[in-house]
Amino acid sequence: MREKPDLFSQAPREVPLAERLRPTRLSEVAGQAHLLGEGRPLRLAFEAGRVHSMILWGPPGVGKTTLARLMAQGFSCEFIALSAVFAGVKDIRAAMGAAQETLDARGRATILFVDEIHRFNKSQQDALLPYVESGLITFIGATTENPSFEVNAALLSRAEVYVLEPLSEGDLETLAARAQSQLLSDLAFDDAAMSALVRHADGDARRLLNRLEHVASAARAAGRARVDLAFLGETLSASLRRFDKAGDQFYDQISALHKSVRGSSPDAALYWLARMLDGGADPRYLARRIVRMAWEDVGLADPRALAIAKDAADTFDRLGSPEGELALAQAVLYLAAAPKSNAGYLAYQRARAFVEQDQSRPVPLHLRNAPTRLMKTLGHGADYRYAHDEPGGFAAGQTYLPEGMEAPGWYQPSPRGLEAKIAERLAELRERDRRPGTSEDNQTRARDERPNEE
Repeated sequence: MREKPDLFSQAPREVPLAERLRPTRLSEVAGQAHLLGEGRPLRLAFEAGRVHSMILWGPPGVGKTTLARLMAQGFSCEFIALSAVFAGVKDIRAAMGAAQETLDARGRATILFVDEIHRFNKSQQDALLPYVESGLITFIGATTENPSFEVNAALLSRAEVYVLEPLSEGDLETLAARAQSQLLSDLAFDDAAMSALVRHADGDARRLLNRLEHVASAARAAGRARVDLAFLGETLSASLRRFDKAGDQFYDQISALHKSVRGSSPDAALYWLARMLDGGADPRYLARRIVRMAWEDVGLADPRALAIAKDAADTFDRLGSPEGELALAQAVLYLAAAPKSNAGYLAYQRARAFVEQDQSRPVPLHLRNAPTRLMKTLGHGADYRYAHDEPGGFAAGQTYLPEGMEAPGWYQPSPRGLEAKIAERLAELRERDRRPGTSEDNQTRARDERPNEE
């Protein structure tokens, strides 16, 4: 009887192109000149022959794993790699046991590389600390997330953080040329097709090489010796830009959108809105942020901005994508072009901060509600002046803050848009407060009580 094949004993598939082109020398690493150029920190570490614990922070496909492997090779260290997606404390302890055996048997140090270190919880990260402190291992972590938020402070303090950048189009073109000359020499690529591959790789070397490999396989299967833009479009499904809906790129892009609106740059605001929609951001989330921008950065300088932002959100709810996205775009344009004021936002923050640290001051008697006879007997509402019965609808000299509390002046209208007129109005009222009962108030009263002469 014929035995069933063992899934795990089958011959491995062909090694992916990205792995076959993984650099074996520092000179082959694409990009990261700010870390690997002459006199730069990682180049100096290689030249000095002294490795140290570090965290490599950057987007996918920029060389984090490659650099860790090159360090192990360059410093003659044992290399142990763990993925934080699958590993746990048990795996960490096993790795530490192997590192100790290597040190005892051969006097050889170990680099422990933890990919996606941000996936480890606090206890798993804490499990690394004693081994890093003792020097048994040199720790290298790789993460696509901000280590300030995702890595324990204790572990972070024992490692240098190096920020890796997306590869430039020039770096990717060099990498693509290397792949074509070494492993894809049987195929030719039109300039337009290669430019499209580079552009849509979006700074990610692994993405570029995986797509090159996919297109090459499709071309060979179709008996083609040349790849043009049309064939590329047929072969590759529509792809989104690199965009992590829960990671730093998401928050960086929403920050850029908000700051572009605040900075009155309509084109930049449209660019970031389009980038986020193209990357798969939830338009309803963007609509909520646009409403927030109207309150926070336009404020009372142009109250119409809020109405337009809310109408855009309602329009999207009615129409959905893609039609409703036009409403969001036009709301962003209006907000970017509108006069700006954060005076209301700042006034509220100041008031909140004051109340949080202040005592509970009683409501003045003249402002208290008096729905019962007892309350009236106790003086609730006494001497309160109804503003609508006063000259100009303003009870000059009446106070509304708790007794003994000076006017804090939290709200300082900006000199822009409608707030410039609000500032003039408030200045006029404050002047009348300083001079209640003057001839000016009497003139106002006479004007308000003058019969209609029409």
